[in-house]
Amino acid sequence: MTEATTRPAEVVTARSGRPASEVTVEALAAGTLRTADIMISADVLRTQAAQAREHGYGPFADNLERAAEMTDLPDDEILTIYEALRPFRSTRSELDAIADRMETAGAVRCAALVREAADAYAARGVLRDGSAAIPPDLGS
Repeated sequence: MTEATTRPAEVVTARSGRPASEVTVEALAAGTLRTADIMISADVLRTQAAQAREHGYGPFADNLERAAEMTDLPDDEILTIYEALRPFRSTRSELDAIADRMETAGAVRCAALVREAADAYAARGVLRDGSAAIPPDLGS
């Protein structure tokens, strides 16, 4: 076992910095927990990514590393990105602008994924053409 799988709960922290050992039902009942106390930290996600990679789960590790980058992004920005990545929701330039913002924020892996999605959407014809906000009839 590696250090990551044997670390005591006091070493694992929430996004707020609160040790996992203090995130208890009692703390919840007492009203002392904040939202950030139950959110995963970038450090924990990076540790999980290292474990996944060590055990041969490269694509999963990549996802965890992107998730670690996203912990610094505001929730409303994440929802905006999610919405923009749906088919027929964004133009190529809008997706490029999102990727640029992510890169500026330090989310380089996420930015690369958005650019990859933009390429795939262009190839499949699922980018918004700029004139219609409603997707064409897909026969469903």
